[in-house]
Order: sequence, then C-alpha cells, then structure tokens
Amino acid sequence: MLLALATFAFVSSITPGPNNMMLLASGANFGFRRTLPHLLGVTLGFGAMVLAVGLGVSGLFTAYPALYSVLRVVGGAYMLWLAWRIATADGLGQANATARPMSFLEAAAFQWVNPKAWAMSLGAMAAFVSPNQLVGGVLIVTGVFTLVNLPCVASWAGFGVVLRRLLDRPWTLRAFNVTMAVLLVLSLYPMFEGLRSAA
Repeated sequence: MLLALATFAFVSSITPGPNNMMLLASGANFGFRRTLPHLLGVTLGFGAMVLAVGLGVSGLFTAYPALYSVLRVVGGAYMLWLAWRIATADGLGQANATARPMSFLEAAAFQWVNPKAWAMSLGAMAAFVSPNQLVGGVLIVTGVFTLVNLPCVASWAGFGVVLRRLLDRPWTLRAFNVTMAVLLVLSLYPMFEGLRSAA
C-alpha cells in the first residue's frame, strides 16, 4: 500500500497543473532562490490541506455539495487572474521592478482554491485511508505526500531556471509567459466541464 500511495503521490504531483505551471513560470522569471518560498508554500500548504481534509473538512462537501461548486467558481476566477499576471509579467528583474514571485503564505493559501489539490487530497483519502485506522492513515498519507511533493514541484521550478537561459530576449520571455498563462487556463478545463455537468 505504501508503494501504491507513493506512486499516486508522485504521479499526481509531477503532472502539469496550476501549481506546476506557476512554479515553471516563476523559476523562469525570478530564478530558483526567489521561487523557493513559493515552492515551499505549495508543499507545506498542500500537506496541511491533506491533513485537514483527512481529519474532517471533506465532510463539509458531503453535507453541502454546493460548496464544491462555489470553490470551483472562486478558484477558477483566482486562477484566471493569476494567468493574467503571468501573461503580463516582464520578468528577469528588468522592466518591472514591482514584479515578485508568489510568497510562502500566498502559495499555501492558494492550495485551498486549487481544484487539482482538492481532487488529489480527496482521492488520496478515499483510496488509502481506512475508517478504522483514520488518524494513523491520515498522518501517513500526509507525510508521504509532503515528502514526494517537494522534489516534484522543485523540478518544475528548476526546469524554469534552465529555460531562463533561453529567455534572455524580451520577445522570447513574453511568448513563454503567454504560453504558461494559456496552459494554466487550459488546466481549468476539467473544472469548468464539471460545473457544466452539475448545471
């Protein structure tokens, strides 16, 4: 079961999603060191979310299914705003002195409006936590996800740093940022499809 859980955590953490698209863009625009608070916020914020979901927050969605639709709308609107920020970023510390990477607290808070993070948390709890070993199971899932998630998200930020060398011209950086923004918007498709089905 532990190997299956680690595999699930790896596949769900390494695949493209809102967090990874933003870390890739942040690594390219700000470098790895300045992106470090962002990626730590993703990992620890997501770990806290997994723990909270396992210990009872998921029951709110069972009791009030409409909350999930509200989460999707709020999360979708926030991610569209983030996509706009990425698309219009000047980056590489040149044109826009006010540009900055996402902070630790912003990244941690973002997990609560990230539909992929909710799907990962709820899926892990349903698949790997037994009701008769609830607390122990939740702690194991939280620990495994936190340990596996950190190198996965760090690799996306690192890949962005590698790309940074290719983005030293303003037009290549602009094209990259717009592409990242489009990919972030496309990652919302399953969420919007779910809203349409619910309607």
